[in-house]
Amino acid sequence: MKPKYFVVSQTLECGQCFNFNKISDENYVVTAYGKLLHIYNEGEDVVFENTTVQDFENIWVKYFDLDKDYMDIVSKLRDKDEIIKEAIDYASGIRIINQEFFQCLISFIISQNNRIPRIKKIVNNLSRRYGEYIGTIEGEEYFSFPLASKLYGITAEELMESSTGFRGKYIVDAVNKYVEGYFEEDKFQQMTAFEIREKLMETKGIGPKVADCVILFSLGKRDAFPTDVWVKRVMSYFYFNQQDTGIKEIHDFAYKTFGERAGYAQQYLFNYARNFKIK
Repeated sequence: MKPKYFVVSQTLECGQCFNFNKISDENYVVTAYGKLLHIYNEGEDVVFENTTVQDFENIWVKYFDLDKDYMDIVSKLRDKDEIIKEAIDYASGIRIINQEFFQCLISFIISQNNRIPRIKKIVNNLSRRYGEYIGTIEGEEYFSFPLASKLYGITAEELMESSTGFRGKYIVDAVNKYVEGYFEEDKFQQMTAFEIREKLMETKGIGPKVADCVILFSLGKRDAFPTDVWVKRVMSYFYFNQQDTGIKEIHDFAYKTFGERAGYAQQYLFNYARNFKIK
């Protein structure tokens, strides 16, 4: 297929998910929803292998946001100002990935004070230890992310054997809350991003940034604007006269400026700031 505004590497490598393996340039393996996908760019085409038509339509179309009109999204964001226009032009192939809530929740708890290669390693460790084997591609075995029921009852000390470090106790708290029904995804759909953030932050180890990532990448709330150190830098640098600016002020500005497309803007700006190492 030839979807506009979709480059596999730009979408997978921009810090929104950690369940992929790079084989070569524009050639990746993704594990999600208990499935294994081989995906790569071939000229203008994006090729989906190791999947069925049914799984493509029921899983991967939504997962890669292929049912959204990115021509319209990009057009409206580019009209805002030259800064977001430049960030989009730098990597216009980024799409928001729609992940499973539980996997997204645990992955971003792991992401705290962590670099992407290490986050990926921990996610892979947990999958190999507690997930299910789902297939082999080019000699590499892949495992699904563990179900909450498989992690329920496992201690922080046991989780630390998968290199989770201090985050083990946070994962235990999140798993317990999930299994015991504290997180009600259906109800989240009826709540605002602010209301969901407050609910998620009642869990140990979940601050505003982790909560906003879960809201944006698994609950479909596109007005969420996760603000980590890179986003804070780029917003302060370009929009606040290079002055150190608080997260609330950045959030207020983002919602006012980008509105319901703030989450898309965040991804373009985050990627731009990180790759250019904006101070």
